Amino acid sequence: MVYVQPVPAAGGALGVPVAGTTDEIAEDLVARIRDAAERLKGIFEVRWEFHTFRGDPYNGLVTAADELKADAVVVGASEQAGHRIVGSVAVRLVKAGRWPVTVVP
Repeated sequence: MVYVQPVPAAGGALGVPVAGTTDEIAEDLVARIRDAAERLKGIFEVRWEFHTFRGDPYNGLVTAADELKADAVVVGASEQAGHRIVGSVAVRLVKAGRWPVTVVP
């Protein structure tokens, strides 16, 4: 599992503590994943790894998929209206055509 920690240029310039906030989000995600995996013990044996990368979501996921030698990428669909015009991370990953991509609604 991969969490890409956003690094907004404006936030850093204004002195907003972005890194601390995204680190907290990453730690919360790890705790939730551990809890879910623990609940599944005895039903399913789930092996998982959690990785964090910093940057914009698209480039972070591309870097993660390349470095981790991913066989496929599973990504959530964007609900932001602007992504219908500019293109969502999921659409950009599909268009890259480097891995099979599953988009989860």
